[in-house]
Amino acid sequence: MNPHPRARLRRLLAAGLRPEDVPSPGPGQASVWDYPRPPELVPEPRRLRVVFGGRVIADTQEGLRLGETASPPTYYFPPQAIAAEVLQPSRHRSLCEWKGQARYFDVVAGGARAPNAAWSYPGARGPYEALAGWIAFMPGLMEACYVGDEKARPQPGRFYGGWITDDLTGPFKGESGTLHW
Repeated sequence: MNPHPRARLRRLLAAGLRPEDVPSPGPGQASVWDYPRPPELVPEPRRLRVVFGGRVIADTQEGLRLGETASPPTYYFPPQAIAAEVLQPSRHRSLCEWKGQARYFDVVAGGARAPNAAWSYPGARGPYEALAGWIAFMPGLMEACYVGDEKARPQPGRFYGGWITDDLTGPFKGESGTLHW
């Protein structure tokens, strides 16, 4: 008897394994199925930018990339790379099994407001301590997010913050039918 496909994918994700039906990446590409679990935090050499309210609100060449199995990377900005007046603390919180508790911010600029569109792990722990106080943005709630010169696409799903670029292949967690991965 074949196990339910979702159960099989959950087991593969937990083990950090790639399903046999996931396509291999092409030249110059990486598969999100080759990202580790728990996630890996590495420096991002490309310039990162976020546009909201008609202006660049975050810009850095010293970002951090967090890559986790089946998800496009989430990018974190050092606090000094963000226009301070655009982040307003929110009451929203969430908990990551690896990084700890996240606190959220509304992003406000140019007369626009995106509730809970940015987050930080002030007390990031373990191998993620370098993230403490750094800020990530939900690309689907911003006007544009750039990795290098490429405009990133938001990871599908209403609660994921990954940035999809042409050098990545999926399928990506958050796409239709992946809610319980």
